[in-house]
Amino acid sequence: QVQLVESGGGLVQAGGSLRLSCAASGSIFSIGTMSWYRQAPGEQRELVATITGGDSTNYADSVKGRFTISSDNAKNTVYLQMNSLKPEDTAVYYCYAVLRLRWDRIYYNYWGQGTQVTVSS
Repeated sequence: QVQLVESGGGLVQAGGSLRLSCAASGSIFSIGTMSWYRQAPGEQRELVATITGGDSTNYADSVKGRFTISSDNAKNTVYLQMNSLKPEDTAVYYCYAVLRLRWDRIYYNYWGQGTQVTVSS
């Protein structure tokens, strides 16, 4: 019914930039929150950034000042602009959304399948 599809990952040198996109598709009525998580090999999945209501944002301390989360509500899409990338940013990045379906009162949680970001030194 609903899919979250990430794109924009790849290989980049330290100090470079990438822009990730996550498009939500399906019978969506509204999106409450969209977030980016990441998981490095052997590590716990961690929250990177969240956007709520289209303009309220928060970030993990490790990315604050370097990453920017934004959204296009009309397109049900969230972005993560990543600047000044470091090797420790290497991980699979996952999109996460809390949203309402059409004709439904309940908010549901959805995960994307992830996109690989690799930062070389």
